[in-house]
Amino acid sequence: MLSRLAQFCYRRRRTVLVLWIVALVGVSFLGNAVGGKFSQSFSLSGTESERARVLLEERFPARAGAEGQLVFERAGGVDDPAVATAMTPVFDAVAAVPGVVGVNSPYDDPSGNQIAKDGTVAYATILFDRTDEKVTERTVHEIKQAVAAETPTGVRTALGGKFFQDPPSLGAAEAIGILAAMVILLVVFGSVLAMGLPIMTALFGIGIGLGLVELLSHTISTPDFATQLASMIGIGVGIDYALFIVTRYRQGLQEGLEPEAAVVRAIDTAGRAVVFAGITVVISILGLFLMGVAFVRGLAVGTSVTVALVMLASITLLPAMLGFAGRSIDRLSVRRKVKEIHSREGIWFRWSRFVQRRPWPPFLAALGVLLVLTIPFLSMRLGFSDAGNSPKSDTTRQAYDLVAKGFGAGSNGPLVLAAEFPAGTDPESTLDRVAADVRATDGVTFVGTPVLSPSGDAAVIRVIPSTSPQSAETTTLVRTLRDDVVPQAVAGSDVAVHVGGVTAAGIDVSDRLASRLPWFIGAVLVLSFLLLLAVFRSVLVPLKAVIMNLLSIGAAYGIVVAVFQWGWFADVIGISKPGPIAPFIPMMMFAIVFGLSMDYEVFLLSRIREEYDRTGDNGLAVADGLAGTARVITAAALIMVTVFGSFVTGAEPTLKLFGLGLAVAIFIDATLVRMVLVPATMELLGDRNWWFPKWLDRIVPRLHVEPIDDVDAELRALADEESAPVG
Repeated sequence: MLSRLAQFCYRRRRTVLVLWIVALVGVSFLGNAVGGKFSQSFSLSGTESERARVLLEERFPARAGAEGQLVFERAGGVDDPAVATAMTPVFDAVAAVPGVVGVNSPYDDPSGNQIAKDGTVAYATILFDRTDEKVTERTVHEIKQAVAAETPTGVRTALGGKFFQDPPSLGAAEAIGILAAMVILLVVFGSVLAMGLPIMTALFGIGIGLGLVELLSHTISTPDFATQLASMIGIGVGIDYALFIVTRYRQGLQEGLEPEAAVVRAIDTAGRAVVFAGITVVISILGLFLMGVAFVRGLAVGTSVTVALVMLASITLLPAMLGFAGRSIDRLSVRRKVKEIHSREGIWFRWSRFVQRRPWPPFLAALGVLLVLTIPFLSMRLGFSDAGNSPKSDTTRQAYDLVAKGFGAGSNGPLVLAAEFPAGTDPESTLDRVAADVRATDGVTFVGTPVLSPSGDAAVIRVIPSTSPQSAETTTLVRTLRDDVVPQAVAGSDVAVHVGGVTAAGIDVSDRLASRLPWFIGAVLVLSFLLLLAVFRSVLVPLKAVIMNLLSIGAAYGIVVAVFQWGWFADVIGISKPGPIAPFIPMMMFAIVFGLSMDYEVFLLSRIREEYDRTGDNGLAVADGLAGTARVITAAALIMVTVFGSFVTGAEPTLKLFGLGLAVAIFIDATLVRMVLVPATMELLGDRNWWFPKWLDRIVPRLHVEPIDDVDAELRALADEESAPVG
């Protein structure tokens, strides 16, 4: 099927190119016209925080909408009547913005809780008529304009609330990644034209994919950084997939094939591996649906759609473009042609034989390095970071710092105790006992008085922790309140109290994802084992691959924890302060790295198996297989590392984490694993690598990544058919 698809795309190349251009322009236009509807809500049904949210929404209509903060500071003090007079126009201008139902001025609060004790910082509460994820960009923009226009001289203002955060931006990271990939491709191919084809193919797939992500955000909960993540993954895999196909095409031309035959062979060999790898990535990412969290499903759909499109572009658009390039693909050369070196004369063959000569020392050394790098992973703490991790230029970071300075870090993430009880009962004594017991709990700095609902069957109590929302102490406090303090305070009464708030909701989501992470990893590893079992007809080769995947991803996790949680070298990559690891990142990293490493695994092991079947010499097959694939694997991995690593230069902490984690995982996989552990372990196992019981051979279906039939015979059959019109 792939050979016929390649022939069609080659002969109808103008039509194929026009269709891709129309798709790119059409989807991009629709995406820009409709715009994205991205969510910043991390609520989770069935959790205590969600029960608290629903209770507040139903029993406290005035509190149903989202809240933001207008924080302001004046060196001489904000409690001056002149400052109050000067700030009134600011509050009025914000209150007049469509979507805002009111602004609670600190000067109208009789308790004085909205003015810091030292009098230098205060905040006004902005009340919206919609929930967090439904506050429109227009409302946010007009509030920012109103504050900028009305703020009096000498007063510093900042806006708090996640909807005021600057949208995730890649900055120059995307351009840096593409430029780095261009340099690597120029070194590999030595031709400007050959370099440009993978870049163009990837950009077409990414462009359409990002437009579809924006459209899909209207039907499925999708976080606001989904497009940046999809772009990161799309660039890496798109260039890699096209690299394999263009390499095989150029080999065909060097062997004397006509351009059409070379295209068909490239798609039916390298293209087949690309389809296998792409489908594997998509399936592994869609496995995130097992997590049962809405925004994780949005991430999975957005990323998998983009990967599927760059894969489709690689086997349809790229053959068409190769048809235009023909034999001119090596023109515009930037280097002199060098004599091809036989694989057994190259450095990789000699390296493999060096490792195989004494396999135990390199095996133990590489294993030791991976285990040491994995150690920090044992202390990984999952949780959502707060605005204190945002860039200092972000208004929400400025508001966070001002609130922490004036009121304490815990004021940036207050907890909400939502109580419900039968109508007509008197819960006053129970609620007072709850408030008193919570007030006496370590880690609490303020507890408000209970506020009854208009219906008289619910109440809300505001609690301020002493530590920041992302702090481990705050997580401990929430669990202490839920497990001990609140149950004891309401024992024997008809009052039910739920501990909620944004901070508690983040803890609930983290706990849910952490509990399901082992199941997800187990399912992915089983899938990996079964796929490789069917491809290579071996038990130990897939088992070895599964263990090595665990080692490489574990080492990547360890480095991520050391940098982002422990703070090692955090300043070097622009991380202002350490914090927990976002709970969706480990599973996203595992799904993506698994899919990408499968590509290298199949590419290398299929060559080794081919040599073993031909010679029956396991050691020589490993050396020949490594020598024949190392150059392409190294180039592909280097492109991935530079593309993913370039995202560390961006401003968004989540994308920095993804970029560093994926770059490190691919680097380890392509160096320590593929170049050291694979030849060492396969030498130690010898012919046992290919042990496959007969009873298992009868029940496991055969899965062929390389074509079964002779490609040259199929090319001759295609040539005998009636030629279709060319382009």
